Amino acid sequence: MINLSVIIPVYNEKNTLPIILERVQKTKPEEIIIVDDCSTDGTSEFLKNYKAKNVKILSHQTNLGKGAAVRTGLGMATKDIILIQDADLEYNPEEYQRLIAPILSGQADVVYGSRFIGSEPHRVLFFWHYLGNKLITFLTDIFANLNLTDIETGYKAFRKEAISSIRIEENDFGIEPEITIKLAMRGWRFYEVGISYYGRSYAEGKKIRWTDGLKAIWVIIKHGLFR
Repeated sequence: MINLSVIIPVYNEKNTLPIILERVQKTKPEEIIIVDDCSTDGTSEFLKNYKAKNVKILSHQTNLGKGAAVRTGLGMATKDIILIQDADLEYNPEEYQRLIAPILSGQADVVYGSRFIGSEPHRVLFFWHYLGNKLITFLTDIFANLNLTDIETGYKAFRKEAISSIRIEENDFGIEPEITIKLAMRGWRFYEVGISYYGRSYAEGKKIRWTDGLKAIWVIIKHGLFR
């Protein structure tokens, strides 16, 4: 068993959640925290019947967003290392050891899995998403004084002490630049590792929209400039 809490925020992922849970369980984490953000597609019904000793299931009564779901999960996490796992199939749980290795070795407090470095396979998708990601990463790096390549990655791991040192305010995808800037301002040590990426199209269930990019820019300004 790995001294690891895996937080899985989920919203309307009834087709992929059973598969990702099976894959996560194979990595043998001590704790899995699933936060159902008021799903309406049958995800909630699946979770009512899902039983495992190392799983905690929490539910929101209204849809609040990924940031709120992660915040709820963090409030229940008890292990030394905390990792965020999306409920889709874009990220491979077999790469957990790669992600948490810099923390286990005592070199890092925060590790981001980058889709833009390394030699692992990456599905080729949307140019404008790529460009938007690069812009948001660039702006975040300015205020965080870092040289990260992928702050919007869905794979992030933290020492519990590090992620517990900040107060997360954003409810939606703005959580990504927010936690990056806040952790950097507190001097926590960042590492990046290359990961594989099996991205989805919108037809396959991808949820992030161009409007989330605009919100992210405002979040960067708010937490980077006005704080």
